[in-house]
Amino acid sequence: MKLVSYKKKNGDDDWRIGCIHQDSVIDLQASYRVMLLSENGEEALPPLNEVFPSNSSDFFLRGIDLIEKANQAYDHIVENNMEAHFIKRETVTLGNPVPSPSKIICVGKNYADHVAEMQSEIPKYPVLFAKFTNALIGPEDAIEKSPSTEKLDYEAELVIVIGKQASKVKKENAGDYIAGYTIGNDTSARDLQKRTPQWLQGKSLDRSTPIGPCVVTGDELGDASSLAIKSYVNGEERQSSTTSNLIFDIPFLMEFISDLITLNPGDIIMTGTPDGVGFAMDPPQFLKDGDRVTIEIERIGRMENTVRSY
Repeated sequence: MKLVSYKKKNGDDDWRIGCIHQDSVIDLQASYRVMLLSENGEEALPPLNEVFPSNSSDFFLRGIDLIEKANQAYDHIVENNMEAHFIKRETVTLGNPVPSPSKIICVGKNYADHVAEMQSEIPKYPVLFAKFTNALIGPEDAIEKSPSTEKLDYEAELVIVIGKQASKVKKENAGDYIAGYTIGNDTSARDLQKRTPQWLQGKSLDRSTPIGPCVVTGDELGDASSLAIKSYVNGEERQSSTTSNLIFDIPFLMEFISDLITLNPGDIIMTGTPDGVGFAMDPPQFLKDGDRVTIEIERIGRMENTVRSY
C-alpha cells in the first residue's frame, strides 16, 4: 500500500489516513468499517476509533498489526469494486504521512561521494543527529526559509518508518520492524549548521523538512537496497544516486541505532543524502524564495515543495 495523510480541499475535515489507488485515495477507516459490516453486521461493529484510528498519527502508533488490517480493508474495497469509496486525487490535499514521530533520527555522511564533496572523512560509525517535529511539513507545503539563514540547502533522503518497537535488533531481522519507506528533504541551514560542532541548529528550523508524499509499505516496495534517488531545483537535476551507495545500509542502521535507542512505531530514520548538494557546487547554490525543490525515489514517488521566505 501507499499510505497517505489526506483531507478534502475547501473543507474543514481533519487529516485522515488513506491510501493511493490509481488516481484516487481510499479512506482506510471507512474501508475497515465496510469490511466489518460485510462480515459481522451493524450489531457487532466495535467503537471504530478504538480499533482503527482515523488519523495517520494514531495509525502509525499502532504499528504493523494495524497496517495488516488496513491492507485487508483496502483489498475488500478494490476487489469488490466499491467505486463510491474512491476519492479523486485532485480533490484532496496530502499532508505529512508521519506527522508525530516520537523520534526523528538522521544519519549524516552516509554516501561516500557526499562525504568527499563536503571535504570530510568516511566515518567509522554512523553519524547520528536529531530533528524535532516542529521542522516537519507535508509534501505539498512550502519550505519556510527563516531570516536567520542565508545558506539554505536541500538533501534528498530515503526515510525509514518504524512499525514495531525495536531494541537490540539484528541486521537479518531488520525488515520485521519496518512499516515502510517515504521521501524526506533534510533541508539544512549550512551557515547555522557549521558555526558550532553540533549540527542541530541548522537542521531543525521550523517548517523546513518535507516528508511524503506517501509511506510505501515494505511488502509493496520490496528490496530498498538499490532505489534510484534524485533531486531537482527549478527543474535542474542536482542529485542522482542509488541507495546501493549508502555507506551504512538499512539493516546495519537498524541494528546500530536500536542497540543504542529503543525505536517505537511511527519513529522515522532519515538515512542520509548523496552528493550534489548546493553547498558543494562551484559557486555554492543555496535555495531562494520561490525555488521549487523536487525529490524522486524509485517505487515511492515524487515530492515537490516551494521555498517561501518569511
